Amino acid sequence: MNGGLLVAGTTSDAGKSVVTAGICRWLVRQGVKVAPFKAQNMSLNSFVTREGAEIGRAQAMQAQACRVEPTALMNPVLLKPGGEQSSQVVLLGKPVGELSARGYHGGRQQRLLGTVLDCLAELRGTYDAVICEGAGSPAEINLRRTDIVNMGIARNARLPVLVVGDIDRGGVFASFFGTVALLSREDQELVAGFLVNKFRGDVSLLEPGLDMLHGLTGRHTYGVLPFRHGLGIDEEDGMGVPPRERSRAWGRVSLRGTVRESNTAPPVGEDVLRVAVCAIPLMSNFTDVDALAAEPGVVVRFVDRPEELADADLVVIPGTRGTVRALAWLRERGLADALVRRAAEGRPVLGVCGGFQILGERIEDEVESRAGSVPGLGVLPVRVRFAREKTLTRPTGEALGERVEGYEIHHGVASVAGGEAFISDGEGRSLDGCRVGQTWGTHWHGSLESDGFRRAFLREVAAAAGRRFVPAPDTSFAALREEQLDRLGDLIEQHADTDALWRLIESGAPQGLPFIPPGAPA
Repeated sequence: MNGGLLVAGTTSDAGKSVVTAGICRWLVRQGVKVAPFKAQNMSLNSFVTREGAEIGRAQAMQAQACRVEPTALMNPVLLKPGGEQSSQVVLLGKPVGELSARGYHGGRQQRLLGTVLDCLAELRGTYDAVICEGAGSPAEINLRRTDIVNMGIARNARLPVLVVGDIDRGGVFASFFGTVALLSREDQELVAGFLVNKFRGDVSLLEPGLDMLHGLTGRHTYGVLPFRHGLGIDEEDGMGVPPRERSRAWGRVSLRGTVRESNTAPPVGEDVLRVAVCAIPLMSNFTDVDALAAEPGVVVRFVDRPEELADADLVVIPGTRGTVRALAWLRERGLADALVRRAAEGRPVLGVCGGFQILGERIEDEVESRAGSVPGLGVLPVRVRFAREKTLTRPTGEALGERVEGYEIHHGVASVAGGEAFISDGEGRSLDGCRVGQTWGTHWHGSLESDGFRRAFLREVAAAAGRRFVPAPDTSFAALREEQLDRLGDLIEQHADTDALWRLIESGAPQGLPFIPPGAPA
């Protein structure tokens, strides 16, 4: 087998990422050596590979679905929003500059096509199959000329295309038909068919529509995936928040009141533990709190008002692509004062990456915001200077007597002048972070995925909060992730036409697919 497939979607959040991961897990269980690929990703949730390259977290999780190590080849272009109209461009895992949306789509994007195709070719030369994920919709006709992630790469690499539609939103038949009908004749030749996602109810009621869709387009539906709770992989930028609750403009997300899905098991102790996460602007790697939400009895909620901190046992200030902007937002909303009071009262606060920087005394930033010297909240004895070079590492250490693994993605360099070391090398030498009382700060993302450390940390939080909460002794975050990926593989195996999928991946799009007018505008 030396095949490939592009999983496209009728819209953003149609389910491309989870379907890609599911197909990858299904294939690897069949003995296929498979890799994921997304030419261009826009996300504030990223990951660091072992060679020190930054890629989207969705591709890292898809690599886990394939049971391979993620590499920069799997996501050669990553856009990290830094405002309403600009993003940091990360190429082959390293930042290469900031560009406006107009500047990127106006020329830079098309010049990256050669690099993207080289990465895909290298993966296809190494693996039996490469399952590619598109972005947004392939029918974004205003961007087709410079597209390198949807039909642009499908055409150049001769990849068959499977279009995923979220039927839970409604209008899936019109979306399928319209997506094909807005593509050029050459693009349509590669669109093999459709996959319905998030269906609730009796599939037999859907079948007449699928038959009519086949009659209208000449294309088959390769499966109807049922709606299942808790099947998302690490999100790109939408956090799985329903569209009515989200406001997106190059990475802005409104999350007030959103609750992360928690483990349904009851708490081990007598109390639950309530975690409030400040939904700061340009929030990045909010997947850090997934490990908390996986603990039985831990409820994670995103907040944006000071009164919502009152009953929280732990407040988390997550990472952000705009530390100074997030700090100003906290002050404008009264959250900054509430956090300072909370720390003074000895009530638990955790700052991660940008959140850690915010808790410090002063920020010197001539790189990200170019705001110069800005006072922080002054809770931790830390001063931060933004360097032009980005720190991208996968460190290990020890905290609270337990081994900790994490990854660093930041421009800020912290100078700690007091308090206790948060993470050490096991011999008392500080590696990262700072602790004063019940306020902790660290640059390490992913540290809470270390099971022993997470339990020790939650025990400290519970004691400080006066809660009779007990961490479950056997929660394995890595095992829960594996179970989640297996459930995605099960969905594909049980509800998709896997024989037809196999032929599609191995042999490409069927010949003689009809053209659906009007096609792309001239």
